[in-house]
This record gives sequence, C-alpha cells and structure tokens, in this order.
Amino acid sequence: MTKALEGKLALVTGASKGIGAATALAFAEAGAHVVLTARDVRALEAAEDRIHEAGGASTIAPIDLAESDGIARLASAIAGRWDKLDYLVISAAYLPTLSPVTQIDGKQFSQAVTTNLLATQALLSNFDPLLKRADAARVIGLTSSVGETPRAYWSAYGATKAAFDNLLDAYAQEVEKISKVRVATIDPGATRTAMRAKAYPGEDPATVKPPEDVAKRLVDLVITDFQTRHRERID
Repeated sequence: MTKALEGKLALVTGASKGIGAATALAFAEAGAHVVLTARDVRALEAAEDRIHEAGGASTIAPIDLAESDGIARLASAIAGRWDKLDYLVISAAYLPTLSPVTQIDGKQFSQAVTTNLLATQALLSNFDPLLKRADAARVIGLTSSVGETPRAYWSAYGATKAAFDNLLDAYAQEVEKISKVRVATIDPGATRTAMRAKAYPGEDPATVKPPEDVAKRLVDLVITDFQTRHRERID
C-alpha cells in the first residue's frame, strides 16, 4: 500500500528526543524521508535507528541552531540533494530556568532568544525557496500557551514563544497569496518530555500524554490539510 507521505521530504528540528524524535518517526512511518537535526549526535543516531528499524528512511544532520551559519549550511546541503522541502517542523526549543522577571538569567535568556526566535527566522529565510518549490508545503511550529497567556515565572520562555508565534503568523500572511505554503502553530499541551520534567519536577510523568500522541496529530494534520495560520492546542 502507498503510504500517505511517500515521496515527501520533511525536516524536523529538535529531533533527537521528545516530541521532535517522535514526530520524525511518525513522518517516516507515513512514508516521508525525514531529515533530523539537533546538537546531540548520539541521540540523533538513536532516533535514526528507530526509524530504520520501523522501515523508514532518514538522514541525520547534527547542527547547533545557535551557530551563526549552521542553518545556512544545512539548507545548502539539503538543496544540493533535494529540489524541494514539503514539511518543516520547528520543534527545537530552549527553556530557561523559571524565575521572576527581575531575576532572569541574562545568559539563559539570550540562549532562549537565539534558539526559539532567531533560529526560527533563519529557518524560514533559508528554507523558504525549497518550501515554495513543493506542491503543498507545510510549516508547523510548536509553541506554548505561555506565549499567548503570560504566566508568573515563565516570562523568559513565554516572551520568546510570543515572538515565535508572531513571526510564524507574519510569515503565513506574507506567503499565503504567492505560494502554496501553509503555516500552523501547534501548542502540544502537557506532554511527557524532558523539558516538561524540568519545569514540573514533582509531576508524575504517567499523568501526561506521551510525545507520540502529538506526533500522530501532526501527521494527521498535514495529511488532511488545513487553512494557513491554523492554531490548536493538543489536549
């Protein structure tokens, strides 16, 4: 049987663990060739092994999104091998230590701005040509409810996610009339990830959904299509 995403190319950032790794596996199981990128080479290799064991196809591309030319080099490498990009899933994110606004760690805040915001702009900028060459490219950005609704002690992370949402929404408006690229911003909600455990150290992981639930929804979303500037929370 032909798989729903057969012949498609997907790029997933933050693909070494959590939602990113689960999403990469789900897209591969649906037939897409998936490019996995993250900093941790061993974790990327483990994620790729799971894909291959499931009969999927993938390529790992270890990069640090915070490097000034890392994303440009990645885009150049992908463009040298493929002529289009069908799916861009922006899953990578950095969570600074939760703290009052007056006590935000400047170094951590800078890293969050770089990873969550500046890297997102660089991804959109560098991959825009490949996305526009696809028949129906889809960009999915994983966000957080604290970007839309401020919460005490979450300001450093929430501020970057608010800007992240704004950036994706603006890009969606800019390309809507001139291409077939469509953009969705997805809040995965409470999910069993290392980031969640860091934020809620006393929480029982079994009480929140696994990353695979989010990954399945993302695959279903691109298969069934959606209107651009789509936004939803997965509960």
